[in-house]
Amino acid sequence: MLDFARAGAAVGATPATLEKTRILGAYFRRLGEDDLRRAAVYMSGRAFPPSRRRTLGLGWSTLSKVVSSVSRRDEAELGQIFRKHSDLGDWAGEALDGRTQPEVVTLQEVEVTLDAIRTARGTAKAAPLESMLRRLDPEAARFFIKIISGEMRIGLSEGLVEAAIAEAFGAPITQVKRVHLVTGDIGETAVRCKRGEFEASTITLFQPVRFMLASPVETPGEAFERMAAGTVWTEEKYDGVRCQLHRQASRVELFSRDLKETTGAFPELTEAAPSIGHDVLFDGEVLAHRDGRVLRFFELQRRLGRKQVDAVLRRDVPVVLVIFDVLWLDGRTLLDEPLTTRRKLLEGLGLEHPFLLARLEEATDPQHLDRIFAETRERGNEGLMVKDPISPYTPGRRGLAWLKLKRPLATLDVVVTAVEWGHGKRKGVLSDYTFAVKDTRTGRLVNVGKAYTGLTDAEIATFTERFLAMTVEDMGHVRMVRPEVVLEVAFDSIQHSGRHLSGFALRFPRIVRIRDDKPVDEIDTLERVAGLYDRYFGEKSEVPLSEVAET
Repeated sequence: MLDFARAGAAVGATPATLEKTRILGAYFRRLGEDDLRRAAVYMSGRAFPPSRRRTLGLGWSTLSKVVSSVSRRDEAELGQIFRKHSDLGDWAGEALDGRTQPEVVTLQEVEVTLDAIRTARGTAKAAPLESMLRRLDPEAARFFIKIISGEMRIGLSEGLVEAAIAEAFGAPITQVKRVHLVTGDIGETAVRCKRGEFEASTITLFQPVRFMLASPVETPGEAFERMAAGTVWTEEKYDGVRCQLHRQASRVELFSRDLKETTGAFPELTEAAPSIGHDVLFDGEVLAHRDGRVLRFFELQRRLGRKQVDAVLRRDVPVVLVIFDVLWLDGRTLLDEPLTTRRKLLEGLGLEHPFLLARLEEATDPQHLDRIFAETRERGNEGLMVKDPISPYTPGRRGLAWLKLKRPLATLDVVVTAVEWGHGKRKGVLSDYTFAVKDTRTGRLVNVGKAYTGLTDAEIATFTERFLAMTVEDMGHVRMVRPEVVLEVAFDSIQHSGRHLSGFALRFPRIVRIRDDKPVDEIDTLERVAGLYDRYFGEKSEVPLSEVAET
């Protein structure tokens, strides 16, 4: 485990992608197959590979109590250390420095401990965790906690782990990605590449496939320029959740964007799946709907994260699956088939409610695409997906075959009311800003969101000093500040929210610019937020299913 931690620390110490790949590749190269399988999974920031569908079920309360017990530090001291790092692994590493009795601990022992934590119930999870931490060198403990928390934070994505596997065993990165696609398990991928086994080319049902991703573009002209196609296909970008449906005979399973099983959250889809009449793997979007109309996202949120859905919730927030791709059909893998072929096969299935086909339109030039975009935004959708009709399905890649055309719904001038210490690369600076608009009826400022993107590192550093001087209440990780800093923020949509006194929350807000030129008494109002909500997301904006999808 200490060798694993040292390799991880070396990776985190260099900003250069190629050097990260070289360091990790050298570490992988000297491992036996069993440890290679474990190390590849752990370096990806997971305790278990997604294909095993296991979770630790370990909460902050248990973790903090165990670290306190082993380190013999009180809550105040531990809180001070955490605020210094804003990273659980780095926090544990410092807290445990000089407080453990280090032994040689193998990755196999780590695996056994993780499984013991997983299978234990309630407070019993603390025992295997504490036993392991007492035996670990502080640097090893630092990375053990990073694995547990699922946050490696050393600048290492799963794509870089794939690149390191390619580096370690002299394999083309395209072959590594292909094997990973088939296995759904980065550890198994590493072992197969070590053996030189690259021939696997078929999907295994009920082993989730990584989703194909889209690259963002700002304008229709940019979409045509980047795709270099005479004709593009468009699909409305729905305000739902990405979903993969696997069906074979009587077995049906659903998987979310992060490849976690979500079958229990949408029982009407699993119950209706036999009507498909074929063994399939669909890629689509789950939408909430009622009385034949698509509902807003905040309604769907009531269904998310549930292992079971009761009859009342099913009645109030029923769902449909809008399908835009088929990756496997009756034993045939379709990844390398062009989108035109995959769409034709979908249309031939004769799908019925609650399974619908994504609305498809063609655009032949930027002006045509702009008209389609304007129409879909007026219907209340987020934007457009723009696709190359001849493209294959490339899991896990964000290339130019799929593009997403989104523009901010609007911008608002807001004032910062609270700030938070950042984490990861932004630890040590105040980088997360809660902001408000003015409620003209009461004269109060009411929060409508939080933004942490859009500013440069230099601007954040300057703002950190400014906000420290403006703090009116220090709550540890969060500081309340005098409402003096005005920002212009863009956002994609608005939803009702019980978290804010305003009753609204902006979705995906990002900072456009600092408005030092604008006084606080000229910021936008709650009435404007409510007006934007009514225009785009009120009852009149709900989309009839006939407008959203066609069968």
